[in-house]
Amino acid sequence: MNEKMPRYRGYIFDLDGTIYLSDDLVPGAKRTIAWLRRHGRHIVFLSNKPLEPSANYAAKLSRLGIPARPEDVINSTRALVHYLRVNMPEARLFVVGEEKLLDELRQEGFHLTDQVAEIDVVVASFDRTLVYEKLNTAYQALVRGARFLATNADPACPVEDGAIPDCAGVIAFLEATSGRECELVAGKPSSNMLNAALERLGVPKEEALMVGDRLATDILMGVRAGLDTALVLTGVTIREDLVDSDVTPSFVLDSVADVS
Repeated sequence: MNEKMPRYRGYIFDLDGTIYLSDDLVPGAKRTIAWLRRHGRHIVFLSNKPLEPSANYAAKLSRLGIPARPEDVINSTRALVHYLRVNMPEARLFVVGEEKLLDELRQEGFHLTDQVAEIDVVVASFDRTLVYEKLNTAYQALVRGARFLATNADPACPVEDGAIPDCAGVIAFLEATSGRECELVAGKPSSNMLNAALERLGVPKEEALMVGDRLATDILMGVRAGLDTALVLTGVTIREDLVDSDVTPSFVLDSVADVS
């Protein structure tokens, strides 16, 4: 019997809740990815978290049995890099974020500064090392007219004991104090992140499928961009959530094992 062929040329997979749960693969994930690759399909993985570089997520996938390269993973930092390269490659950045994020941006060739008069762009992100001085520098730069971007605005980012604001909280604080609105959130559900993924896939959106476990990010992002979408029920969303949702996926699957 001939093996069935995948329906799409390109597949975009969310990671946590879709491909793996914490440190365990979702049953069938390894088999599905291997099947798609065997048929020459293009695959990219997405994470909305800016806490680790893409290489770390690729290493985790490889360790779990799904070989991956850093360029196969786009997190919200990579989505931000994509936007900056296209729109303001020479911009000088001030980043409210952790050292791993700063290091990744430096490695991409961006100039980081904490001199208010030099700052072209303020980047807000999740930051467990947040101190008043960082917020004050960001505030002063925004008041002076610096652009205002963010890696993501995901309230699900981890917050230790509620002692510091989450991703959305950093943005909200800077908006309230500076009177400026964040003009771009690079991660989900921004079209910018999906554009970065499609560019990596090298296929038109009509021939790609977005697979994820969250209606408000993964599926909404795909629907807005005109992609077919598949909601998997191995993460945060349960079937009953669809009843009152304004977001309708193309497919609802028990797990990534059912992707076709």
